[in-house]
Amino acid sequence: MKVQRMWSMFLARNREFFRDRASFGWNFLFPFVLLGGFAIIFGGDAHTEVKIGVFPCDPAAVAAVEDCLPESLKNLRYVAFVAFKDQRQGLARLEHHGIDLLVDLGQRPLRYWVNQSSPRGYLAEQVVAGSLARDLDRWLARQESIASREVPYIDWLFPGILAMNMMFSALYGVGFVVVRYRKNGVLKRLRATPLTAFEYLSAQMLSRLFILIFSITVLWAGCEMIFNFQVAGNYLDLMIMFLAGCLSLLSLSLIVASRGTSEEFANGILTFITWPMMFLSEVWFSIEGAPAWVRGVAQVFPLTHLLRGVRRIMNDGAGLVDVAWELVVLSAMTLIFLSIGASLFSWNK
Repeated sequence: MKVQRMWSMFLARNREFFRDRASFGWNFLFPFVLLGGFAIIFGGDAHTEVKIGVFPCDPAAVAAVEDCLPESLKNLRYVAFVAFKDQRQGLARLEHHGIDLLVDLGQRPLRYWVNQSSPRGYLAEQVVAGSLARDLDRWLARQESIASREVPYIDWLFPGILAMNMMFSALYGVGFVVVRYRKNGVLKRLRATPLTAFEYLSAQMLSRLFILIFSITVLWAGCEMIFNFQVAGNYLDLMIMFLAGCLSLLSLSLIVASRGTSEEFANGILTFITWPMMFLSEVWFSIEGAPAWVRGVAQVFPLTHLLRGVRRIMNDGAGLVDVAWELVVLSAMTLIFLSIGASLFSWNK
């Protein structure tokens, strides 16, 4: 029966993973080591630039922002200006520490907002006020502040480390392994059995999905005891979001697994996929101040939408309705990747 054949492949793949003690141990140890290192080095905050948001301004024309600023602000070092279309967008990013200070360019004197729970907001305020000391009354009218729950950097970073571990485990655990099986002739022998390509790929995906969920659960419990994370949202919503991300990443791995008999080539393709995804999907740092085309490229990666949804649930207390767009995008990517992988799959080449 189909279910029995899939179950046999599912068990075989799981046993292979758990018996490989080096891979099994590193799969759990690496996130702890990485997260602990970041917690020690960047205990307070990891950003090196002060980010000042300005509005109203076209986010696609950030360079034009400086034309609206006093000359003394243009020459500030270690300051990045981030453009927003309106006050609502700017305040939303200020509340969640995406920027350190928000300035309204539509009025003279200028109004500005700071987040009272952010120590970097205080520093940004002092930098701006100090640079305008000679003409402060003309440029800055008054201070408006907002108060919000402070999101420590380690709470912001943790979903990124988990998602990065998921990405490597999904892509290498399916894509690289299937290519190795094809090179060693394992797939050729399996083709002589009643097992179909659909059953084999489904078993591979279910096996890796089980391993990913198991890994996430163990890592979350261990890190929770060590770092004491704050979760504002619902754990069930978080699990659904992680499940959608896992399926999307696993489906992407099937495209790599569909063809090819060279492990070296497969490794190169996986490196080409994983490294840009890791840097542009905001695993370690925000790309809020990056050029518009960079932020546009980041939207094609499933990891971007996974992290956006997970962080909104974990840090902001959002529900599934609030992250519906991310779930829709991940589901669409899953269907597209699955269709491409299934159509290209070959037992031999």
